[in-house]
Amino acid sequence: MPLLSIEANKSPAEIESFLSECSNRVAKLLGKPESYVMVRYNHNPNMLFAGCATPTAFLQLKSLGLPEEKTAELSSALCALVSDYLSVPAERCYIEFSSPPRHMWGWNSRTF
Repeated sequence: MPLLSIEANKSPAEIESFLSECSNRVAKLLGKPESYVMVRYNHNPNMLFAGCATPTAFLQLKSLGLPEEKTAELSSALCALVSDYLSVPAERCYIEFSSPPRHMWGWNSRTF
């Protein structure tokens, strides 16, 4: 049920290890089984932030029951992740957090 989407103008050196680390960290941060975590990455060289094309990223973390009181901690951890793997400084990341209603999240031919 957690989904981490990352769009950045820089690609990681090792895409599979990057995605694997993202999946593992999201599961641990949210206390959810990794078997439910989905991660997607989109390299978009056509991104600017603050008028320049130096490394930048936009992340979305969606999860049922996403605890609002943990968004600062999640932001810090996700910024560290893209800094480590993509060399994107924290000040060049935007992160959108959302927690959809259970009936608006489908899986396995049904909703949660």
